[in-house]
Amino acid sequence: MKKLLTTMVAAVACYATVASAAEIKPAVVYDLGGKFDRSFNQSAHTGAEKYKEDTGTAYRDFEIQNDSQREQAMRNFARRGMNPIVVIGFSQASALEKVAAEFPDTDFAIVDSVVDLPNVQSILFKEQEGSFLVGILAAMASKTHKVGFIGGMDIPLIHKFSCGYTQGVKHSDPNTEVLVNMTGTTGAAWNDPVKGGELAKSQFDRGVDVVYHAAGGTGVGVLQAAADAGKLGIGVDSNQNALHPGSVLTSMLKRVDVAVYQAFEDAANGKWHSGTTVLGLKEGGVDWALDKNNEKLITDDMKAAVAKAKEEIIDGSLKVHDYMTDSACPM
Repeated sequence: MKKLLTTMVAAVACYATVASAAEIKPAVVYDLGGKFDRSFNQSAHTGAEKYKEDTGTAYRDFEIQNDSQREQAMRNFARRGMNPIVVIGFSQASALEKVAAEFPDTDFAIVDSVVDLPNVQSILFKEQEGSFLVGILAAMASKTHKVGFIGGMDIPLIHKFSCGYTQGVKHSDPNTEVLVNMTGTTGAAWNDPVKGGELAKSQFDRGVDVVYHAAGGTGVGVLQAAADAGKLGIGVDSNQNALHPGSVLTSMLKRVDVAVYQAFEDAANGKWHSGTTVLGLKEGGVDWALDKNNEKLITDDMKAAVAKAKEEIIDGSLKVHDYMTDSACPM
């Protein structure tokens, strides 16, 4: 009887866990560029898919086509009882402020912005730390001592990538020049691979032989142009090494997939919390990618230099400037 009771208690506990997980109805609202932008949005999609695969919990998602759809998508999901709702990108902030206030019993999360409401979790990343590491690699790989950066929308967040990258380059070689271009000033800047390619070619004409992009779907054009010209590209957000094996030096990983997965899991386990979460190297929120597609491009000296910098950033002995707190980026 005691054994049977123990088995029954275990079964009830298991059922309660499954039921709890099944009760959540998660949703994701992607930013402009769509969930298959091979970059920022796609990383979020990867996290949602991983959670679905691991738990069997289905989710809904929506790819906005213009700014006016942001509120509509969030509100529709909330009305249908989706919970939690994770929105991707700083551009979602104003819409989320309105919708989250309308649905105080629904849990929301936003990536890359802060919305100060009791039912919103704000998830930020220390992009400058991951960009610093790939800046070291760019400087060490460059033969011309000129490297480039191509951003998407000209906003402080993207300057945060650029500033961290420049610091990493200069940390490795103070004499290496960094050329910087931004794609545009509207949301269209995230999804213009033709212009991304043109900007990359312009930098190559000026002597750049390694270029790092933080431009969403536009960056696909940057990496293509680098491969076509026999130069090296650096991917961002997702691991983009496989797009052009042997031509992508590395990718700066911004683990939006982990953030989305964790948001779903916290809701399922009753651990949801509001406030701001910041993910850097120490928290595993950013890193650089090494795999079979780029291993021949990365020397032992490069690995050692990045490992040393990473350790020093994590222990606090090496400080990487944050453009968001001070726009005077050290050069």
